[in-house]
Amino acid sequence: MRVPIVAGNWKMYKTVAEARHLVSELVPGLQAIAGVEKVICPPFTDLLAVRALLEGTNIQLGAQNMHWEPSGAYTGEISPLMLAELVRYVIIGHSERRTYFGETDQTVNRKLQSALLHGLLPILCVGETLEENESNRTREVIERQLRDGLARLDLNDPTTLVIAYEPVWAIGTGRAATGELANSVVADIIRPVLEELFGAPFAQGVRVLYGGSVKASIAAEFFSQPEIDGALVGGASLKAEEFIGITQAAAA
Repeated sequence: MRVPIVAGNWKMYKTVAEARHLVSELVPGLQAIAGVEKVICPPFTDLLAVRALLEGTNIQLGAQNMHWEPSGAYTGEISPLMLAELVRYVIIGHSERRTYFGETDQTVNRKLQSALLHGLLPILCVGETLEENESNRTREVIERQLRDGLARLDLNDPTTLVIAYEPVWAIGTGRAATGELANSVVADIIRPVLEELFGAPFAQGVRVLYGGSVKASIAAEFFSQPEIDGALVGGASLKAEEFIGITQAAAA
């Protein structure tokens, strides 16, 4: 039985004061929802403040990125050792990191290895651009991202990894994929590659999320699909009512 996850990626939004206010709105509603793992991923500068507010709740904390080295002369970077003191989850390979900051499948692989080594639970993002989708390269792109991103990893416990399928053409555009389409990508591409790499029990046990313009009004369409185990939520996670509504849909 795969326990659903709803993770909110705040991206580069919310000062510390704004983060405290949003979390104070989120906690009562999220606390009341059972059967779903709830994760909040604020900017690095908000982690300490949000962690304090989540103390004693059933809501997990995550980070949006990390460097693969535990320490070193990497100005502006955050290491897995620094995160391990604060968070449970870390998002790795988000399409915005790949698009704007030059992350490759190889750097994603190094980050995954380091996150697992330091006891963090990675949410690996995969997905195709609009151009790749329209040229029928979805399978090629996602298979490459999975094979190269997960290369040389020794995985046997499916609870140590989460995959997020985020079609890049549906992020921040208001244009979401359909539940049926997203489910077919998970069923026909993602789980078969995971089975080939790590075996059938692992592939069937890994939780796979959908990400891309997820809103409360359409969440049920995705969560009703048998292969989708939750959502990686962007803009809607910045609105308490929306994020709580999405999480309620996951519980249902």
